[in-house]
Amino acid sequence: MSEDPKRLFVQMVGRLGRETQFHLDERQHHFHITNIVLMVVSALLLVVAVFNVYYIHILSNDLNGIVDNMDSMHTNLEVVRVNMNRITDKVESIDKHMGNMDQITAHTEAMGQLMPGVGDSMGKIGSVMVSIDQEMGQMSRSMGNIDQRFRHMTGGVSVMRYNVRQMSRPMGVINPALP
Repeated sequence: MSEDPKRLFVQMVGRLGRETQFHLDERQHHFHITNIVLMVVSALLLVVAVFNVYYIHILSNDLNGIVDNMDSMHTNLEVVRVNMNRITDKVESIDKHMGNMDQITAHTEAMGQLMPGVGDSMGKIGSVMVSIDQEMGQMSRSMGNIDQRFRHMTGGVSVMRYNVRQMSRPMGVINPALP
């Protein structure tokens, strides 16, 4: 019953050869699947890269549009500031003219002595004119504050425009390479 050692050895080597071939075939099959997966992932990454380049191009164009809008806003705020200066000058001129209302009031009081009925009416107008004079003074100061705020807003827009230009400068470098 004992088996021949040579024959056992040959069977063992044969079985070992078959197992080795089976493992080699299985490994080759897994390599093939891995290669397919890598190609699919590479294709997906290529598509994502194309979209990224496209979105960078769009972002660069949008940032340029924002800078243009900020330039326009800055120009318009400068015009508004100049107009506010003119309005402030006009209000100051009106305020100076309102300073003459005291003299008018005095003359009105003199007329009031001559014409008692007219005098009462003019006295009422005089008190209203004093109130208007006070309100015009407040309005003149308010216009000065508004003018100062517009100067601050114009400065802020200038800083924002500079910062957006700084942010969009790297996009300008990438932009010539984009389609």
